[in-house]
Amino acid sequence: MTETTEQHRPTAAQWQEPEHLRWSFQHMDELFPSATIGAAGPAAELARHPRDLRTLEVPLPGGVSLSVAEILAETRTDAWAVLHGDRLVTEEYFGEMGAGTRHLLMSVSKSLVSCVVGSLAGSGAIDVATGIEHCIPGLRGTGYEGATVRDLLDMRSGVRFSEEYLDPASEVRQLDRAIGWAPPIQGAPETLKDFLRSLQREREHGGSFAYRSCETDVLGWLCEEAGGKPFADLASELLWSRIGAENDAYLVQDADGTGVFDAGICATLGDLARFGAMVRDGGLSLTGQRVVDRAWADDIFAGGADSREAFAAGDHEEDMPGGMYRSQFWFPSGDRDAAFCLGIHGQMIYINRASGVVGVKLSSTALPVDPFEGPAAEAMFGAISDHLVATSPAPGD
Repeated sequence: MTETTEQHRPTAAQWQEPEHLRWSFQHMDELFPSATIGAAGPAAELARHPRDLRTLEVPLPGGVSLSVAEILAETRTDAWAVLHGDRLVTEEYFGEMGAGTRHLLMSVSKSLVSCVVGSLAGSGAIDVATGIEHCIPGLRGTGYEGATVRDLLDMRSGVRFSEEYLDPASEVRQLDRAIGWAPPIQGAPETLKDFLRSLQREREHGGSFAYRSCETDVLGWLCEEAGGKPFADLASELLWSRIGAENDAYLVQDADGTGVFDAGICATLGDLARFGAMVRDGGLSLTGQRVVDRAWADDIFAGGADSREAFAAGDHEEDMPGGMYRSQFWFPSGDRDAAFCLGIHGQMIYINRASGVVGVKLSSTALPVDPFEGPAAEAMFGAISDHLVATSPAPGD
């Protein structure tokens, strides 16, 4: 595969082709409009305590095992890090990626948006039991009317939306065209908000789980309505400045200046570790600032009364038996102490509340959903978590 260079950069129509992904994911602000999510105040220090984890053997399905180094190489890793307590035990970059490089998060963005919603809910600006049309007048009379904020957080609205990335006719690819991530089609929506208004309801709201990126886009719009500011400004004020981020992040925008909330945040590896630590520590950042209420953070891991049943009735139970989805975070198995933020092409944050381990992996795999990459990366972080618990002093000692 020929890698992209500065002299042969892709166009907006080419950037998602496999040979361009590594370059594109690290230069999104050169391809599309964007808004800064500012870091303010002192950065949370990550104390470096290096551990050699690359030789650790990771058991995989089928009775085989690979080393951490082999998994990283096989899954086109751009950067990865592991935080144990407040100790940064691994931080590694590949290719042109560096500590200051802001990498596209894809759907890991969803979990960040959720925490901005959580902050606004904690201040009373958002009530998750409210119908979304009462919060966003522009969605009255659309397929979303009657869906609550909680329905959207848990991806349980009744709106018709296919997330089939390889189907050019799917709604997720129509969304790409509306936000400018793919060439437009005449007569189709040309902005994110127009696209959201076009979606139709196909079932009752509040039913089974169905993964749909459009839900997060409505949540980002909700934040702007409730907070009275552009999302990037809210994210800076309520999230990024409070986690002790070292670097500005940024949010890719559509032609109207609306953020691509479901997939368009770009951030550095270290700042994603800081974000994961905040979720792990009950909404309290490494700098001691509260980002979301403890109850909000705890609810991510506990789930709602029927969260497990809703997931079991959805379309991911076969791949993630025993799983759950809550507030834009994944639980791929029955382990309710291990939350995941997941994005296509290999983006991942692993947050283990019991072990104190946070893992971050940024990648550029050729397939949006690779049948090897996701399970291997999940198994890798699980094995690392177990290893660190067994071989390390308790975090904080």
